[in-house]
Amino acid sequence: MSDWQNPNDEQLTELLKSSKTIAVVGCSPKPDRTSHQIDAFLLEKGYHVIPVHPQADTILGQKVYASLADIPEPVDIVNVFRKPEFTQPIAKAAVAIGAKALWLQQGIINEDSYLIATDGGLICVMDLCIAVMHRLVLR
Repeated sequence: MSDWQNPNDEQLTELLKSSKTIAVVGCSPKPDRTSHQIDAFLLEKGYHVIPVHPQADTILGQKVYASLADIPEPVDIVNVFRKPEFTQPIAKAAVAIGAKALWLQQGIINEDSYLIATDGGLICVMDLCIAVMHRLVLR
């Protein structure tokens, strides 16, 4: 396939500006992990961050949910810190909960997940760090 492409900077700016709630799938309770640091960054920038982790209760003071389906409120962006081979069910769940976007972090590319998300009407971003893009497009 390999004909996927990320939204342009203007589209990313609009997505990040219009989004309020970000679910972080694979958010680690360990402060030394990148997912934990990105979660902290997003909180600092004023987003409502919902960590998704199968075992934790709270991360950075935020209530943790075991799955996207358990989150009782609308989610704008599903930000994913999982290996590419684990992203397809997450893409399906993001579509099922009516998220606006699926964001696969830097180093994560799964074209099947991209198709699931875009066919389901979601914006899909792959292989980009949400914090880096936030710094670049929302200076």
